[in-house]
Amino acid sequence: MVLTPSTMAPLGSALPAFDLPDGNGARYGNKNLMGAKGLFIIFICNHCPYVKHINAALAPLGREFAALGVGMAAISSNDAQNHPEDAPDKMAAQAKALGYTFPYLYDETQEVARAFDAVCTPDLFLFDAAGKLVYRGQFDASRPGKGKADAADIRRAVKALADGAPPLSEQVPSVGCSIKWK
Repeated sequence: MVLTPSTMAPLGSALPAFDLPDGNGARYGNKNLMGAKGLFIIFICNHCPYVKHINAALAPLGREFAALGVGMAAISSNDAQNHPEDAPDKMAAQAKALGYTFPYLYDETQEVARAFDAVCTPDLFLFDAAGKLVYRGQFDASRPGKGKADAADIRRAVKALADGAPPLSEQVPSVGCSIKWK
């Protein structure tokens, strides 16, 4: 497996507008997902071992971040025709099984992934309440087979945002599987 690093978009980049369905067809957009302090978007999929490694830590983050005023959503942009395990019905089952406390959205056209410049799973983006990018790094320093996922990096970034502190000065690129493009 070839690791793909995140692109590390410039801090201050604008939150791309989007409106996507979840695995059950309910629609969500950046405007109704935004919390009082900001919005955390994570590009994931069902089959990636890097996402499987962090899955247990994701559901609690939705509750934790909401309490801090930060909305959260996950987006899958994988080509479900060639990767049927990433199809919307499988996404809905995965979200339910894992107890996701946030919407798990499907980007069928892959336009949203391109707008974010997302390239891997997981690929993380944290925006402040004004829709400006303040974090685009790794989930934490663990990797499959190397430590337990604890969300240390994204937790620090969200805490800084919630506390009104400047963005973290050190942001390490995320790595994972490439998005499966059409």
